[in-house]
Amino acid sequence: FTSVKLSSLRQHLKTHSDEKCHVCHLCPKAFRTATLLHNHVNTHTGNKPHKCSECDTAFVTRGELSRHRRYKHTLEKPFKCTMCEYSSVEASKMRRHIRSHTGERPYPCHLCSYASKDACRLKRHMLTHTGEKRYECYVCQARFTQSGTMKIHMLQKHGENVPKHQCPHCSTFLSRKSDLGVHLRNLHSYMAEAVKCRDCQAAFHERYAFLQHRKTHRNEKRFRCAQCSCTCNQ
Repeated sequence: FTSVKLSSLRQHLKTHSDEKCHVCHLCPKAFRTATLLHNHVNTHTGNKPHKCSECDTAFVTRGELSRHRRYKHTLEKPFKCTMCEYSSVEASKMRRHIRSHTGERPYPCHLCSYASKDACRLKRHMLTHTGEKRYECYVCQARFTQSGTMKIHMLQKHGENVPKHQCPHCSTFLSRKSDLGVHLRNLHSYMAEAVKCRDCQAAFHERYAFLQHRKTHRNEKRFRCAQCSCTCNQ
């Protein structure tokens, strides 16, 4: 990061700091910058100062307004992948996409060998350890740890009138044909650059095969104590 303004540099440096000195007066949350605090307070008050010039929608932050305009009005996708034809509305989605090329998994589970390319998937994974079942079927009240599992349940048990699109390569069911297309591109398309397993020498040109392989390392205890017979998976 470079800037001609010292104030901009100081503002940028705060993004690398864990110090959160701006405290909300309505709840216990604290933030690194006054701008983040101001946006947060707006969520309490309902104030949405950033209004769309093309429709009646308003937003708490300028970033939310920019995303809205790209999704609904301009259809612009300014973030483009340098390794394939993918482009995105949001920088965060592009960062997540790039990890499908590099194989990077920066969000590891502290209870097993699972690691994710984004924080949301790690949160869903953690539910498998806690046993919390947050998702309830509105038909039979069966409960599930993940929304995807509930959707499969809905399709298989209660989806007589819902179109079912089964993946030809795995057991996944999807309700929309467009979702099946996304699933096939993300998990079953050929990747020119192989994804390598960080725990062994295996390499894969298909994301699904790589993920299935990673499961074989999930309960593997690769770390052995030099002083006794104790082994650990971390």
